[in-house]
Amino acid sequence: MSDNLVQLDVKDRIATVTLNDPKRRNPITGNAMIAALLDTFARVQADPDVSVMILTGADPAFCAGGDIKEMNDPESVFRKEPLAASQCYVDGVQLLPQALYNLDIPTIAAVNGAAVGAGCDLTMMCDMRVASEKAKFGEVFLNLGIIPGDAGSWFLLRRLGHQMAADLTYSGRMVEADEALKLGMVLEVVPHDQLMDRARERAAVIAAKPPRAVRIAKRLMRNAERMDLPDFLNAAAAYQALMHQTEDHKEAISAFIEKRKPNFTGR
Repeated sequence: MSDNLVQLDVKDRIATVTLNDPKRRNPITGNAMIAALLDTFARVQADPDVSVMILTGADPAFCAGGDIKEMNDPESVFRKEPLAASQCYVDGVQLLPQALYNLDIPTIAAVNGAAVGAGCDLTMMCDMRVASEKAKFGEVFLNLGIIPGDAGSWFLLRRLGHQMAADLTYSGRMVEADEALKLGMVLEVVPHDQLMDRARERAAVIAAKPPRAVRIAKRLMRNAERMDLPDFLNAAAAYQALMHQTEDHKEAISAFIEKRKPNFTGR
């Protein structure tokens, strides 16, 4: 799959998805990257043998967002009349946040380099972020006279809170890895050559849990973002009742009592 724009590797219940257009710094507009990512996310979602996904970029960048050079192209979305341009967003880049949001497995962004514009937003669409010391983040849309058209504001606000999301959005400044850690944008910063090993270590912890329970836990957290408490409690009770009937739950209890490592089967 080395010639593909997106590479997918599945091992030990961990799916590793790599944006693979390094010469162009892995942009997600102006090429087939969006379609390739959507296809890959759909394959990951449909695979019952996957419990967690790592999203990263081929060095040197994570994702440069939009290709600025193509913004002057008369055929690009930036030069279409408003209704046509709006539909291009609906049918294009806006499908990415929906696909990532609807994944039933946890997602970890392994940010190996610059994550700029839509690339920064792509990291925020993931549940967790681990950064290389070479990582940097930039919500730079206003610098180009545009706004985040890909749901970046929705995710940034929820990940960082209003004040910090406002600072990054209105200033358009770049955030280096160490500051990203202080701001809570990432869980940790590691040496560049250790990034994927560390991301896989985190993923392996999740992959070792009962597969069905992992997916339901992700769904429950997603529900918590949009439900009021009474509706959420009803959903939690229903999901919990289902979990009681799984073989993995019974195996977990038996393993705990017998003081042994559980053998989860996803049933």
